[in-house]
Amino acid sequence: MTDLTGVAACTVKSPVALELGETMTAASRPGVFVIDVTFPHGQAANIQEISFKNYYTAFLMMRIQRKAPDGEGSAKWVTCLQNHPLMPNPHTEEQSQDYFSIHRQQMLTEPDNVTLVRLVLRQPSSAWLNFSLEDIKIHLCADEDTERDVPAWFSHLTPVDQPPDLEGLPDAQTVSSSIQQMWALTEVMQTHQTAAPIGRFDVDGCYDVKLLSYT
Repeated sequence: MTDLTGVAACTVKSPVALELGETMTAASRPGVFVIDVTFPHGQAANIQEISFKNYYTAFLMMRIQRKAPDGEGSAKWVTCLQNHPLMPNPHTEEQSQDYFSIHRQQMLTEPDNVTLVRLVLRQPSSAWLNFSLEDIKIHLCADEDTERDVPAWFSHLTPVDQPPDLEGLPDAQTVSSSIQQMWALTEVMQTHQTAAPIGRFDVDGCYDVKLLSYT
């Protein structure tokens, strides 16, 4: 029912326009659209969040149809989001095409055992001829008690190659100890090294007459 990203495999039906009062004509403009989202084979889902891209919808109401906990009796309709604003001002374009995510913590009731999601879209402004929601996705709650679906290719991975044969090589700890000793010896030599320059004919602080050249 879900892919590897936790998005439910659902069907988003085409928007249905609602018009109160007189019958809607070609010149009139509906103020309300309804979009139904169904799950395959009538399965129930626990919704974590719903994401979508707005298209000039000012307010959103979300109703869900929930299956009875005991599996008996008819499903009940519950409103879990009431007049949620998507545009700060219905007459301006601000946030008219933004992406939104509505989390379960923002809803009036926990969206569990849901069999159908009904989105009611309202746009009171006459400035926009059409409005809707696009790229609607239902994200399900992660089930911690069951294993997640593992892709088929994961079970066919080849085992990791064996590490190379290190037989005959010196022990790593011995090599490290030798390097530390050499480093310490170098530090000692640098510390005791005299800073006085050694002259061409200077031997232990004295001149060797055999090395002097006569002019």
